[in-house]
Amino acid sequence: MTVHLQIADQVKKHREAQKQFLALDAQRERAIEDVLTRAKAGAAVQTTEINDITNKMNQIAMQFQFPPRKLVTKDMVVQFLNKTE
Repeated sequence: MTVHLQIADQVKKHREAQKQFLALDAQRERAIEDVLTRAKAGAAVQTTEINDITNKMNQIAMQFQFPPRKLVTKDMVVQFLNKTE
């Protein structure tokens, strides 16, 4: 019975990590949209918030073997804006 409890505990931890990862992913997407909106308005590009969220996601990803996310650079934002114009 102990093995079953250990497996159940591991599954519970994995599901919680998935929920947290997905919540952070949504938060990251909102932060990216916010940066793009500000950059289109002529404001300076700041990727600190995006990358803070990304680092949290990647910590979870390493523990639970989820796909990691790339850090976002100012150049990536500028290239994306130039592509969409």
